[in-house]
Amino acid sequence: MKKELENLFIKHAGAAPEHVVRLTSSGSNRTYYRLAAGDSSCIGVEGTVVGENETFCSLAAHFASKGINVPEVYAVSPDGMCYLQEDLGNESLFDRISAGRLSGHYSDEEKALLHETIAWLPRIQIKGAEGWDFSGCFHGQAFDRRSVMFDLNYFKYCFLKTSGVEFDEEKLEDDFQALASELLKETDMVFMYRDFQSRNVMIKDSRPYFIDFQGGRKGPVYYDVASFVWQARSDFPEDLKADLVETYLRELEKFRKIDRDVFRQRLMLFVFFRTLQVLGAYGFRGGFERKRHFLESIPYAMANLKSLLPLVSGLCPYMTGLLSGMADMPRFAKPSTLVEKAPGPGLTVRIFSFSYRKGIPEDTSGNGGGYVFDCRGMHNPGKYPEYADKTGLDPEVKKFLEERGEAALFLSSVFPLADAHVERYISRGFTDLMFSFGCTGGQHRSVYCAEALAEHLAGRYDIGIELVHRERGIVKHF
Repeated sequence: MKKELENLFIKHAGAAPEHVVRLTSSGSNRTYYRLAAGDSSCIGVEGTVVGENETFCSLAAHFASKGINVPEVYAVSPDGMCYLQEDLGNESLFDRISAGRLSGHYSDEEKALLHETIAWLPRIQIKGAEGWDFSGCFHGQAFDRRSVMFDLNYFKYCFLKTSGVEFDEEKLEDDFQALASELLKETDMVFMYRDFQSRNVMIKDSRPYFIDFQGGRKGPVYYDVASFVWQARSDFPEDLKADLVETYLRELEKFRKIDRDVFRQRLMLFVFFRTLQVLGAYGFRGGFERKRHFLESIPYAMANLKSLLPLVSGLCPYMTGLLSGMADMPRFAKPSTLVEKAPGPGLTVRIFSFSYRKGIPEDTSGNGGGYVFDCRGMHNPGKYPEYADKTGLDPEVKKFLEERGEAALFLSSVFPLADAHVERYISRGFTDLMFSFGCTGGQHRSVYCAEALAEHLAGRYDIGIELVHRERGIVKHF
């Protein structure tokens, strides 16, 4: 942690920080710390670009003046590279709705919070634009052709090119230009948040607070609605999507007169565009930065994209054919859509986490123990005091391994191997398969990887799964 952050905290709290915990971030190059002393706690941020920091701090003050729930910025270092902001806690909206995401059935409480969140969006867009000098936006002042083409090329180079799928670049460019021209027909511009999604909403005192808005610019209303309602990993049911759009429209009508039919038609074009941009981000963050949850989100985004293709077939004929074929590839399939269990007793996969100090788990089936993966080459969170009493089941450790532990790179080799073996065993009618993950203590890395494989297989195959964290004394059945 930089000395400037400590000095800012001392000036703010009147004492040196007693506890400093580095926080993980999913899609940001900024570094975050929770600093605490006595009853005082705040978030210290080390930015990488002064202009981006200045935009965030200025927007935070501007939004607060409009009555919008954002973190207060307490202090900024003289060089503009560090600042302190209000501690909003650990729970994001994405975390709060995790049960709905995993089950596909959102509770009334989860739905209510989603509706409350999107009801804030028109206020952010309309009131947020009032009095704001868009020349102060760091990532561009407006949603224009240049910014549209930037996102489309992000999709092309970070997703399409890395997929290995052959495509005609000239035909793709023709579709890009046609799509850009259609998107840019909008004239009613507001503050476009740009990344309005559940990971950027914190829940404090049961109320939504908004973060990571420094990428905002002048733009049309549709983009942020598309970002929130069609966020790939949330995978909202169609009726919930419709209800959320309806809530947004009711709130928007307090500021604007709108034609609802035209709005819904134009919205779907922006959903398509936003999904392309998201796939570019997933390709970059997952493929290049090796962040696991971005890689796992690609099938959900592809499913969204496939449902939208009939709506843009006339405007983007080449992309429609190209993406339709890609969406049908098994590697881009959503969980629970691939292989069903064969008739008979079926396959049971047993997955273990263990400590090498206590030996490799015994195979009671008599088949020889299957695969054993050594996780000790990964960066070990156990070396850091703040993770000493935690395990690979805890969110803090999961984020550490995904951000700093090379977990995605490691599992990107494990998953295809496991998939191929499971599918072969299913086709041959075998009943038992075993995978084991070992690390030094059987506490962090091996537990995380065993959980990850169990969740991966449970989502893709209709098989029995027994998960055993041997050193933790935990047994789960999927």
